[in-house]
Amino acid sequence: MSNTSRDTLQRFSFDDTDIRGEITHLQDSYREVLRRHQYPPRIAVAVGELMAATALLSASLKFAGRLTLQMRLPGNVSLLQAETNEKGQLRAIARYDENAGESDLSFDDGQLVITIEPDQGQRYQGIVSINGGNIAQSLEDYFTQSEQLGSHFWLACDGQSAAGLMLQKMPTPAGQETDADAWERVSHLASTIRNDELLGLDAATVLHRLFHEEQTRVYPASELSFFCTCSKPRIANALHQMGYDELNSIIEENGKIDITCEFCQQSYVFDHAQVEALFPERNPH
Repeated sequence: MSNTSRDTLQRFSFDDTDIRGEITHLQDSYREVLRRHQYPPRIAVAVGELMAATALLSASLKFAGRLTLQMRLPGNVSLLQAETNEKGQLRAIARYDENAGESDLSFDDGQLVITIEPDQGQRYQGIVSINGGNIAQSLEDYFTQSEQLGSHFWLACDGQSAAGLMLQKMPTPAGQETDADAWERVSHLASTIRNDELLGLDAATVLHRLFHEEQTRVYPASELSFFCTCSKPRIANALHQMGYDELNSIIEENGKIDITCEFCQQSYVFDHAQVEALFPERNPH
């Protein structure tokens, strides 16, 4: 892949049909997540697939806000989470039993939770069962059950980069005729994609290889990147909610409050004076 296409989301559609699609490639953003955590290979691959899925869904954010995908699981792996915003900024994390062996890290039956949080407006959450860690199948089930949209997802990750391909059949406007066989035909063509092709070829090459006999319309690609939303003011706000007395008891015991963001591993330290400054109402002068 060329340097210009390492972290991108490419939208496309097919003329005279109600089918749209997206293809994403993640390299730098995915590696930024791995650089901050020493994830075992199975966890690292699952995180990459979840990030690719989140990137594919990010195109649905038509407003300022955040989209989160969570795998909530009952076993040694309890949580995988990836987030994005309307700017295509991604971050991800995994929680698991670090004492478990690689073969014991399972993604057995759990839930895939999709949360959309606009900066202004109503929060939305959808939940679907996830079986055996199959993120792609769970997303297809979700869109079929909750959105009544036929959808196909292909996700791939090799521990160095991640990629995804999505097709979706949108509702046909009343009175509009479309190619009745297109969904079955295009879905079959997409199903021939191999993981190594999805990971190793740029979007234009993938689209040509799969759909060169279709009338494919390709839109400008958008860039994706790693970005963590943590900041000292945000941490300070969270600390303020703990209350003055509790924070000061921590200061008395440890001499400081040291908070590390679990996503990016950035450390934020607050000393006694900084804690006092969080409560200006106690110090009117």
